[in-house]
Amino acid sequence: MTIKKKLEAIERSIDLTGPYGNAYYLLASANDYARQLGLDQKKIQEEMKAGDYENLVEVFDKHFGDFVTLYR
Repeated sequence: MTIKKKLEAIERSIDLTGPYGNAYYLLASANDYARQLGLDQKKIQEEMKAGDYENLVEVFDKHFGDFVTLYR
């Protein structure tokens, strides 16, 4: 049985057109969120890197969309 932790109830948002919308920031954020939630960081990172920037954003949203709002 896996117990997932909940992220603190702080509204998180990332403006993809701003300085935090770059791929490196999203990958680092995904790594932090995955660790906090007890998810497989390596698997998520590989999935995010498997395509272009749009794929990276879609995978980030798939895994962390309940916790982070992405804006364009």
